[in-house]
Amino acid sequence: MYTKIIGTGSYLPTGKLTNDDIAKLVDTNDEWIKERTGIGSRHIATDDTTVSMAVKASKKALEAAKITADDLDLIIVGTISADDLLPSTACRVQDELKALNACAFDVNAACSGFMYAYTIADSMIKNSLAKKALIIGVETLSKITDWSDRGTCILFGDGAGAAIIEASDDKGMLAVDIGSDGTKADALYCHSRSNTNPLLKETDNCSVEDLTSSDPLGMGHITMNGPEVFKFAIKQVPVSIEKVLCKSDIAKKDIDIYLLHQANMRIIASISKRLKIDISKFPHNMEDAGNTSAASIPILLDKCIREEIIKPDMKVLIAGFGAGLTWSAAVIQF
Repeated sequence: MYTKIIGTGSYLPTGKLTNDDIAKLVDTNDEWIKERTGIGSRHIATDDTTVSMAVKASKKALEAAKITADDLDLIIVGTISADDLLPSTACRVQDELKALNACAFDVNAACSGFMYAYTIADSMIKNSLAKKALIIGVETLSKITDWSDRGTCILFGDGAGAAIIEASDDKGMLAVDIGSDGTKADALYCHSRSNTNPLLKETDNCSVEDLTSSDPLGMGHITMNGPEVFKFAIKQVPVSIEKVLCKSDIAKKDIDIYLLHQANMRIIASISKRLKIDISKFPHNMEDAGNTSAASIPILLDKCIREEIIKPDMKVLIAGFGAGLTWSAAVIQF
């Protein structure tokens, strides 16, 4: 048994920040950003929330799959920017969709989140714990971005992507590889709420940085060691890709499309070079959407399916990588 994707959907908020807009916030310019990242603009939520974007993408996926929310028995959301610490984003989405027959929960694997969600759903379907699953990658990174930090604010955007998967006898996810390296956790992180329990002294509750922060809740912003993340990605992602190709017994040349997390065009170009695979096999949309973390893979996947870049029977290798540090790769036959 395999699990195949039967419908996809995506949503990008209407608000937008171009590189020229970013240049008004920090010392940078359009040429500098494009040369180092490949990003030209990013969508930014104004009226939307993490839940509302997830719902909009999910409705498109349900429509494409030609099923209703009543048919769902599993909803998994990959996100690091939930609207609430609890309940889960997935439960909020379940409520909005009225998918009352579904089990719903979130996973936090950052930019690998969508593929982690797919892997969990794949396992649950194969073990008869679900039949039809909605998996979502969604982020409102604009609310945890430090807009005074040139190293990060040029990268991140908001958006959502979703897919419906079900069991299949002949095609779908052929092999998967996932992993994490927590020893490199400090390369990319975002602090959460400070501890304010009554046993702690006031100055013990948060750091000096928190005490002087304009954020009264002591919540953090995305902090990244760019060179460390870059080295991790160009080393680990090719290893994961080679592993999943070996597991699926498929040669690199027989993969039609390599769909990678849209972090940075330099990373994708480096991975392409290391694997000796022509860059034309790596579709991208970061020039318009930026890095949307867990949402980037399903947003690009939906675009490729709707524009018929991905066609029936094609073999696609999807790979995510990000904070944790985490990685994931899968070979999928459509």
